[in-house]
Amino acid sequence: MKCGSIRFFIILSVLLGSSEIYAQYGYGGGGYGYGGRGNYGYGSQRSSIPQAQETQKEPEPKTAEQLVDGEMPRISEALGLNDFEQAVLSSVLKKYVQERIEAQILKLPPEKMLEVYENITKRQDEELKAGLPLEKYEAFVAMQKEGVAKTLKKSKKKKKEKRKKTKN
Repeated sequence: MKCGSIRFFIILSVLLGSSEIYAQYGYGGGGYGYGGRGNYGYGSQRSSIPQAQETQKEPEPKTAEQLVDGEMPRISEALGLNDFEQAVLSSVLKKYVQERIEAQILKLPPEKMLEVYENITKRQDEELKAGLPLEKYEAFVAMQKEGVAKTLKKSKKKKKEKRKKTKN
């Protein structure tokens, strides 16, 4: 009986030990999946060196100057502004966009925010009315209501119509 139980424990330890060796070193190719036969996907594939997690930075909010400078070419094309009118419009917009940004930072209650925005818009309109010709001011106000893209399409259509009329 002693001999049978000893054999059983020897066979059991060989089986358990060999499966642990296979699991740890792969199928005998030099350990950890590397070796003379090449790396066939066996063994450890991951680096044991911890990788630093990069935290994704929130994109920094654009400044008033960046916002206005980004939109000015479209606005200028849509309204047909000359250099002087462009400079006037740009400086006024930068000033009042900055005020709107500052108002957003304050995180006022909605009623107060609406009042502040209306006040800013009123002062901006007065300054633009004084600095731009009346037809360009009115076109700018209409463009604000419709959006730059629609106004740009309309101005391109008008230019095409004028070209067709001059050709005929």
